[in-house]
Amino acid sequence: MKNILKITLVFSLTVLIVSCGNPQKKEKHSETEEVHSHEKGTPVQLYDGNLWSANPETTTGIKNMRALMQNFSDTESVAAYATLKDSLEMQFKSILIKCTMTGEAHTQLHNYLIPMKKVFEDLGASDLNTCKKSFNILNKHLTQYKKYFK
Repeated sequence: MKNILKITLVFSLTVLIVSCGNPQKKEKHSETEEVHSHEKGTPVQLYDGNLWSANPETTTGIKNMRALMQNFSDTESVAAYATLKDSLEMQFKSILIKCTMTGEAHTQLHNYLIPMKKVFEDLGASDLNTCKKSFNILNKHLTQYKKYFK
């Protein structure tokens, strides 16, 4: 089952990357507006100091992920973190499937979402400390959504 989820996630990310590759003229952004993600990847940038408009399904998906994180209480169980990871990945997949965003807003969403992939991997680790660290990183990352998107 986990392999199917991983394959589905990789496929979904590939579709997202390919769809983001549409050649479009990118708007210039001030260096002061650039906001770096906490993991490797392209930094998310604001739109001339303003938030990007996200489609409602994306915002709902992020809210659902935050709710999963807030309701998580079994912090001493590696198995519980693995279950949480699976639930979060399903929400992530739903965001990708339902995304109708285009242009630079879509590219910036991609820049925001991609760092989560590594965090999901670590959240499902067999080491409890790795799980806890990844949980904290993801929790912080999810709270950053409202700094980039409305």
